[in-house]
Amino acid sequence: MIKHSKLMQKTSEPVVNANDITRIAGGASIKGDLSSPTDIRIDGNIDGKVYSGGRVVVGETASLSGALMCSNLDLWGKMEGEIYVKDTVSIKSTSVINGNLHVRKLQVEIGAQINGSCRMISEQEYDKKVAQLTEAARPAAAAAPSAAAPKSQA
Repeated sequence: MIKHSKLMQKTSEPVVNANDITRIAGGASIKGDLSSPTDIRIDGNIDGKVYSGGRVVVGETASLSGALMCSNLDLWGKMEGEIYVKDTVSIKSTSVINGNLHVRKLQVEIGAQINGSCRMISEQEYDKKVAQLTEAARPAAAAAPSAAAPKSQA
């Protein structure tokens, strides 16, 4: 009898590698947008939009200014701007938020500071908002390469 154990394994779930985590170290500073299909760990400073298809962890020394969009969020640091979370946000006691939250599930520790409003959203609302925000960024990015392309001479 032939065993078909390899054929019965699930192939639809992606394999997560520890090296697939984008890390912004303490002391590092980014001015501009950051996008990653995988998890992000931030301990430095970012001034711009941050998008992750996975979990974002914002450490105690981190400071973000702009918009943050992700599936799940653990926030220990400072955030100024709009936050969109597809599933769960966990706001730790050391965090300070100056902006609005748009989340599906919310957990807040005693001592956390939230200076803004909170709106509970569905996954569909999250997907629609992310599509709007990323679409707004596309024309500017698409226009830049064509402007830089050399003109052909006849």
